[in-house]
Amino acid sequence: MIKPLLLALALSLVGAAPPSRPVQDRPVGEFDGTRSIGTGRQTGTARYDAAGQTYQLTRPAGATPPGKEAVQFLWKRLKGDFLVYARYRLPAGAAGSRPEVGWTARTSLEPEAPQVSAAVSADGLTTLRTRRTAGGEVEEKLATLKEADVIQLERRGNTFLLWAARFGEPFEIQKVENLALSDELYVGLFLGGKGGAGVFEEVRITIPAKPDNPPGRMTLGSRLELLDVTTGKREHIFTAPNSIQAPNWTPDGKTLIYNSEGLIYTFDLATRKPAVLNTGEVKNNNNDHVLSFDGKRLGLSSGVRELGGSIIYTVPVTGGTPKQITPRGPSYLHGWSPDGKFLVFCGSRNNEFDVYKIPAEGGDEIRLTDAKGLDDGPEYSPDGRYIYFNSNRTGTMQIWRMKPDGSGQEPVTDGAFNDWFAHISPDGKQMVFLSFLKDEVESGSHPPYKHVYLRTMPVSGGKPRVIAYLYGGQGSINTPSWSPDGRRIAFVSNTDETGR
Repeated sequence: MIKPLLLALALSLVGAAPPSRPVQDRPVGEFDGTRSIGTGRQTGTARYDAAGQTYQLTRPAGATPPGKEAVQFLWKRLKGDFLVYARYRLPAGAAGSRPEVGWTARTSLEPEAPQVSAAVSADGLTTLRTRRTAGGEVEEKLATLKEADVIQLERRGNTFLLWAARFGEPFEIQKVENLALSDELYVGLFLGGKGGAGVFEEVRITIPAKPDNPPGRMTLGSRLELLDVTTGKREHIFTAPNSIQAPNWTPDGKTLIYNSEGLIYTFDLATRKPAVLNTGEVKNNNNDHVLSFDGKRLGLSSGVRELGGSIIYTVPVTGGTPKQITPRGPSYLHGWSPDGKFLVFCGSRNNEFDVYKIPAEGGDEIRLTDAKGLDDGPEYSPDGRYIYFNSNRTGTMQIWRMKPDGSGQEPVTDGAFNDWFAHISPDGKQMVFLSFLKDEVESGSHPPYKHVYLRTMPVSGGKPRVIAYLYGGQGSINTPSWSPDGRRIAFVSNTDETGR
């Protein structure tokens, strides 16, 4: 009787529904799945904390045989070029654990598959590691940097780059060329070594602009982010499939204001929903828009071809009919005086870009700089004692400052990068600014879709500190974006949302 029963059971299962996908193949946060790869049957885990926007990987303790692979892998399928970024830390109570961590891009989920990894080993070494063929030898390029906690892997065709840093410092870069991996790869975070656990914060999977993207054309999607200036902790609060730019923070702390495709939007931080702000017939607005210190008025820069380009307007912050302020362009607004009486802007007159100010109700413009080169991004300090601006008069773009009448012009930063758009904290004690790598841009250019840093330094002077590593540039932080309590800033990073 037993055999017929077993046969009946087997036949009944033939027509049964297939089993559900194993847990390891189900999505985890932004990733498609997780997999334990390598020797043994011990299975690790991958979890996503939506509230903290963090991922935690674990793997049972145990040494990996030399030349073998044993990792917990959290993966996503990506085609073509990519840029993946994360900050790493040990979870609470894991001080004695030192796993190997980082990013891997691989052709399959099989052990010893062809792959490239940006790795920080258990002894703190930072390595760009490649395996060109299945089961082949592993090649390594060691960085001089130790104990990196910022790890980024980039693909540019058959070139792969490791970007690594200790948080607060610039990247150190290693690259490998002529690595012919398939166009579509499994890309993700891994945890290996002798096992343990690791937490990955601020994970960003970015699809960059195509090499043939027209210079300066802003075609990618956007992430609206908030950044804790003290800790560097980033929170991704909104994604747009198109270009949104230059968030301002209202003095009540409840709303952000940004531009997109010629319109101005308000973004409610409670509901996290945008809405169009009425600016009448002025609908060609760019990313140079600024709130008055009292938060009652919004200054706009909007293109008017017949008047020479960007023209400055003011409008009530609740919306309405804008008032034209500058008679001609290009005029790009960047700041209000604390008393609300003046606007400062970058204007091109006679093919020379300089800093000007003009009464907020309209009137004669006053030229404040006359050095050869580009002077841009003027902004008043909250006490009204200085106007900060950026200038490439010495060769690289640097942050400068001057008195409100244009006297006492002096540099603030030192030339290691091309620095743009200094924004002074509400208490006047520190500044945040955007820094381009000098070998990626000309000093007078601030294009989109580049590797950039957000850096901070005391207004009184000192060494700048990196507080964010991002893919962005033009439109990320062109105008003031401090929260009224001085704890956070808002900014935009970019990715091709259609290319996922």
